[in-house]
Amino acid sequence: MAGLTPIRIGTCSWADEALSKYFYPPKFPAKERLAYYAEFFDTVEVDSTYYRLPDESLVQGWADRTPDGFTMHVKAFGLMTRHPVKAEVLPEDLRAAMPVDERGRVDRPPRELRGEVFRRFLAALEPLRAAGKLGGILFQLPSYVVFKDRSFEYLEWAREQVGDDTMLVEFRHRSWLEEENVAETLSFLERTGAAYVTVDAPKSETAKNLIPTVPAVTADLAYVRFHGRNMGTWNKRGGSAAERFDYLYSDDELREWVPTLHELAGEAQQAYAFFNNNSSSADPDNPLGRISQAADGAFRLRKLLDVSGLS
Repeated sequence: MAGLTPIRIGTCSWADEALSKYFYPPKFPAKERLAYYAEFFDTVEVDSTYYRLPDESLVQGWADRTPDGFTMHVKAFGLMTRHPVKAEVLPEDLRAAMPVDERGRVDRPPRELRGEVFRRFLAALEPLRAAGKLGGILFQLPSYVVFKDRSFEYLEWAREQVGDDTMLVEFRHRSWLEEENVAETLSFLERTGAAYVTVDAPKSETAKNLIPTVPAVTADLAYVRFHGRNMGTWNKRGGSAAERFDYLYSDDELREWVPTLHELAGEAQQAYAFFNNNSSSADPDNPLGRISQAADGAFRLRKLLDVSGLS
């Protein structure tokens, strides 16, 4: 449709196990995967930055291996989103300064130390920023960050640290989107200039770490993440991410999203949809016998949007 904000579609990571095995050609060099991925998609989420602070030279490589117009959204380091982080993954000087618990995890660091982590994280992204390829910084909050004053205060502080970059916020506790709180949650994000992340995930009336799907836009960027709908594995003890997000969307399920994506795109200057169902499924048409669920969903949603006139 003329004048409509295009929906840009990609996957959460370009290097998860299912993509590595079933999306790239056999024995394809790891260092060439991002450039190959960029032949099919014009955007991606960077997942590795959640586990370790990125190095500027590494980020420069991402910028160099992607074409003009490519957009990378970067997942915030765990310490930035109040996840438990082992002190050993930090740079040596920060490691020495951090308070740790008996399991070697950073334990309630002073605000100034957490702020230094933000500063280094953001500085490392400069190659993407300079190339015009940095999208948003994804703050995927842990399920124990609930709707309360202290959480709002932290998010407001974090938004200040992010500065001119786009802050994307994904909630993982349903209290944020319960009927009596949802208006305040979205209003807060809009007031602070943070972009709300809409999610598609399993539906549950009891699991507190499963939020309802509430499509909304709070900034100039619309953002949707498809986690799959596998209720049986979502809270499985000891399960891997591939198990948790093991789900192959049907065309009917994706088709349900077409009008919603149309509406979100109409309210934003940029619009993105990402598939985080990072496992694989059997596929007799694939020479390897299996497919990446994320890549498959992204391709099929693209086709459905094209047929609908939304591109």
